[in-house]
Amino acid sequence: MRKRGEEREDITTLIAMTNTADHNYGSMDTGMSQVSSGDKNVFSDGITRIDFVLVWEESLAVLKDGASEKDKSSHATQDSHRKWREDFLSRLQAAGIDQEMREVLQAKKKISYVLLSAPWSVLCYYAEEISLRVPLQMVTTPNYNWSERMLEKTKIPNLMSQDVPSMPPDYYTCQFRTNKLERFLGSENKETFFKTTQRHQVLYEILARTPYGALKRGEVGIERLLSENAVSAAYPLHEGPFQMPEGEAVDSQSLSMRQILHQYWARWASWKKYQPLDHIREYYGEKIALYFAWLGFYTGWLLPAAVVGTLVFLFGIWLMFTDAPAREICESEDEFVMCPLCKICSYWNLSSICTTFKAGLLFDNGGTVFFSIFMALWAVTFLEYWKRTSAVLAHRWDCSEFQETEERPRPEFTATAPLTLRNPVTGAEEPYFPKRRRFNRTLTGSMVIMIMVSVVLMFVVAIILYRVILSIIIYKSHNAFLIFSAGRIASLTGSVLNLLVILMLSRVYIYLAQVLTRWEMHRTQTKYEDMFILKVFIFQFVNFYSSPVYIAFFKGRFVGYPGNYYNLLGIRNEDCGAGGCLIELAQELLVIMVGKQVINNIQEFIMPKLKSWWQKRKIHPKVRAEDGKVKEGGQTQDAAPWETDYELLLCEGLFDEYLEMVLQFGFITIFVAACPLAPLFALINNWVEVRLDAQKFVCQYRRPVAERAQDIGIWLDILQVITYFAVISNAFLIAFTSDFLPRLYYRYNNDGNLKGYVNFTLGTSPSNFNANNTQCRYRGYRDRNGHFRPEYFHLLACRLAFVIIFEHVVFFIGRLIDFMVPDIPEDVEIKIKREHYMAKEALAENEALGKVVVLLEKENLSTELRHRAKPQTSTASPPRESNSPPPLLNPIPEDADRSPL
Repeated sequence: MRKRGEEREDITTLIAMTNTADHNYGSMDTGMSQVSSGDKNVFSDGITRIDFVLVWEESLAVLKDGASEKDKSSHATQDSHRKWREDFLSRLQAAGIDQEMREVLQAKKKISYVLLSAPWSVLCYYAEEISLRVPLQMVTTPNYNWSERMLEKTKIPNLMSQDVPSMPPDYYTCQFRTNKLERFLGSENKETFFKTTQRHQVLYEILARTPYGALKRGEVGIERLLSENAVSAAYPLHEGPFQMPEGEAVDSQSLSMRQILHQYWARWASWKKYQPLDHIREYYGEKIALYFAWLGFYTGWLLPAAVVGTLVFLFGIWLMFTDAPAREICESEDEFVMCPLCKICSYWNLSSICTTFKAGLLFDNGGTVFFSIFMALWAVTFLEYWKRTSAVLAHRWDCSEFQETEERPRPEFTATAPLTLRNPVTGAEEPYFPKRRRFNRTLTGSMVIMIMVSVVLMFVVAIILYRVILSIIIYKSHNAFLIFSAGRIASLTGSVLNLLVILMLSRVYIYLAQVLTRWEMHRTQTKYEDMFILKVFIFQFVNFYSSPVYIAFFKGRFVGYPGNYYNLLGIRNEDCGAGGCLIELAQELLVIMVGKQVINNIQEFIMPKLKSWWQKRKIHPKVRAEDGKVKEGGQTQDAAPWETDYELLLCEGLFDEYLEMVLQFGFITIFVAACPLAPLFALINNWVEVRLDAQKFVCQYRRPVAERAQDIGIWLDILQVITYFAVISNAFLIAFTSDFLPRLYYRYNNDGNLKGYVNFTLGTSPSNFNANNTQCRYRGYRDRNGHFRPEYFHLLACRLAFVIIFEHVVFFIGRLIDFMVPDIPEDVEIKIKREHYMAKEALAENEALGKVVVLLEKENLSTELRHRAKPQTSTASPPRESNSPPPLLNPIPEDADRSPL
């Protein structure tokens, strides 16, 4: 480890590149291929490809005498930004990046576009630096998903299949090495050897680590320039418009990748079709493609869960008309006089809740026990099969070893870390941040998380008090209709208020988590994102689930009994409504989950359009072009592609999309016993979500820089934790909140019928409850003196036993599924080993090893049994080929940098 004392010298060495192409790359032709005539993403010479665009806006207003301090400060800031940009661009030029400036003049401002392109030498240097993977051999084996195979075997027509043109080819790949260039597939064409997304990655790597000022102040990289508003935008270009060509029918093979994605993916008409994942990966990179692969996989698996949940709900509807306790309540009339629900409330008849009690049967019936077990096993099986799917995609997209060996330090970390340390895996000298300092910062961030979680719990208590106080106010109003619905009004408005508080606190905390995670200085982008996600999810878990957890497990548990009620802050503890806690929990879930989904979908549909309209209005009021002609606001048909893309919105990443889906996964698993319709609502939402997200990426967002990823990251660990928590939650819900076990216990002790069950669940108030010695009933297994009856302890033992048995059975079956379903399919393991072998042969130092003949895929790597050839009778060893080298028998020298053991 050593200090980075000579920062300026280190940075210069890091990015200094020659702009002259090397003419000794194998047997390649050194001439650049001509870009197609229809491609507008080129410099003015019509040949040089545009890999990245920088944009900034400058005011044309002249500073006058007597100007205000605000105007003077604004001009001083503008001058400072201009100096930063000039220094930044000069360093990019020193790094070998080709540049071309374009300007658009408006009435009050000037918009400058800097077009950037990486020449061949820069691409080769950084491709090796950031471990880009390049092709060795094409894979001709077709790719199928599980549903295609199943439908093909059963001879059922596949309505989800579609023939998407320009299918990206699949290759065996390995890491790029400049001195082995001739061994890579397509190395004879410099223009097409590196994919467009790889060129974007190289440019972004250079932009992110190039300084423009003092390193001690962190004046490094394009992200800092964007945050300081010195640069308005930095983006790669889309491949033309997304609209289909007008007029005559167009050959599908002539469509651009963006047009293909819009036609076969983003349109609402494609809602029932498979997503073209390989096309998404080719255009947006592995990270975005993995998100849509996971979203589509999750949505497909929701279908059986939604069907079973709907059947359980229909079973509840049937119970509404046949349930014996429901008939008892509805026909009881004045038989059961219930105690007042508050100090100023009046007595009421149990028969008045007939409708509410029947509605509760929709969510609280015997079918929910089966459905809870089903959903717990569904969640385990879903995650196991996703691991297999993820492994297949990671190998197909060349990311199966990304995190372990290929991922480089974050560019921002590279530029600002104070120390360097040799990487024990690659042997390269890399920037380093002391673990102790990071631990101290992480500890500080954890304390901030605890404070924010405490704030959430304070709001939960406030909403509880709001419901109680609102009920009291309604009872004092003496309005008969409001008094009858007081509990439901308080509960529903409390749920809506809770949703608003959740959305408000979420925005505040996400910003805070970004600041804390950036301050902690994590080495890789994966680690940075994992820590940011973990912070936000802990907060959001408490934020979204605290109120449902309170209703499910605490509300109505500490109420007391008539004459001895328990109080909180001088107010009687909140009890469950007349229909029980489970129907209130179902109401809370529907309000939070469905309400949040509706709000998010409205935002995702309307807000991008409003933002895009506002962006265009800002950019195109009245435009004065370079030829002096004035054009009205709005864009012309022949606008340059960099101007068209500048009007689009910035892609803000996938965090919000993942968070929305993972929270939804929690709602449909943790509390599924209370709401069997939750998977159905989730399925409908996700069908809409896929198309909304696709339209945003294709039509409304600027093209993001392609990022590589091995899997969905820490989100998978969070999903597994939610699955374990869901098993325990549903066990306690069925045992302590549902009426399933009390009904089962009563049926067992009463010859299998439920006659008299309602009376069994009600206690009788003590004789001294009021001055008139009027007796009333209340929910509870107590005698007239307020003591628990023996049945209460029998039920308590049954409930605890059910929790233990339920949890052990589900976890055992889940482990069995985990054991039976390997994370990586056998055929993928074989392909990985073969790819390692081919990479070893391609990168071998000895020329003879590089000439090993590789079997073509069409000849299969067959696994069929074949007879071995008869051994030759001669025992003499075969003669060695003349060009085959002798074996290496010399001892391998010790690493000079390694200390002896």
